[in-house]
Amino acid sequence: LLVASASAPLAAAETPQPDVARMERLVQARVADKSFMGAVLVARGDQVILSKGYGFANLEWNVPNTPATKFRLGSVTKQFTAASILLLAERGKLALEDPVKKHWPDAPAAWDAVTIYHLLTHTSGIPNFTNYPEYMQTWKFASATAEKTIAHFRDKPLEFTPGERMNYSNSGYVLLGYLVERVSGQPYAEFVRDNIFKPLGMKDSGYDVNATILPNRAAGYTP
Repeated sequence: LLVASASAPLAAAETPQPDVARMERLVQARVADKSFMGAVLVARGDQVILSKGYGFANLEWNVPNTPATKFRLGSVTKQFTAASILLLAERGKLALEDPVKKHWPDAPAAWDAVTIYHLLTHTSGIPNFTNYPEYMQTWKFASATAEKTIAHFRDKPLEFTPGERMNYSNSGYVLLGYLVERVSGQPYAEFVRDNIFKPLGMKDSGYDVNATILPNRAAGYTP
């Protein structure tokens, strides 16, 4: 799970003079009905039109969100995992058509036909472990390595033949992150840092570890 400052840019209105007041009204409506707390960045090219925090990074201490607040990205992390896989493919370390078993010989026999491409496109048939009732009851709140997480779903039957259809699967992306580590020889956090964040100058993004004292990190809330 990655963490980054502010949100993804929203598309700016295609007008010579952006209507910042209208943008504010749109956001404030969500803030007022308590459906949004966070930071908004609106930009056109190099021009920053709106950059502002809304609501609170920590409700207990009344700490407001700002453009410098760091937020957990949740499943937006998947794009960085996919980019890492594509970098390894570009470097000849793997191919998207490779079976998972080529890079992880201990994978279960049921996954023999599952390829890296299937994992990337949510077409592997591997069930989504976050849908299991026991995940919400216990696993969600327990720290775990990739291997421990994979152990929760590795022996479950496939939901369909790989490539037959699409079904969103967090399991597939945990497995991709594990393959990044096996193929690169680096921990996932280090690979993403060294190959994506550092080259791009993304100094406010990184791998989120609860035990780390991280300035400006939002507490995070669920309605």
